[in-house]
Amino acid sequence: MVVCVPVIHGNSIDPRWGRAERLAIAEVEAGTITRWQELDVAWGTVRNTGSERAHHARVARFIKEHNVETVLAHHMGDDMQRILGRMGVTVHLGASGDARQAVMAIAQKGDGQEPSQGVSDS
Repeated sequence: MVVCVPVIHGNSIDPRWGRAERLAIAEVEAGTITRWQELDVAWGTVRNTGSERAHHARVARFIKEHNVETVLAHHMGDDMQRILGRMGVTVHLGASGDARQAVMAIAQKGDGQEPSQGVSDS
């Protein structure tokens, strides 16, 4: 499973999905994070340099280029949720706290187990 989550210093979940400055891409296999890569995306900086449509396209390209299957975020606009849904990406909202723990909670849920604190479904 490839999970994308917005992060800020200290490995915390950034509450801003569409204006995130940094994202983590986590690969999870057999209940273990096998790869954790953090990338600077500067979406908060570039968000207002074009139309909303252009920003959504930028986000969609990133998701596609990194083979993301699941997005974990605190909040996301309805339009972005629809776009990701059409792309076949699962979206989990309400996430907070430690990013790695939240990713593991989603991975456990995918295995039929309940997520731990800090994660809810939308």
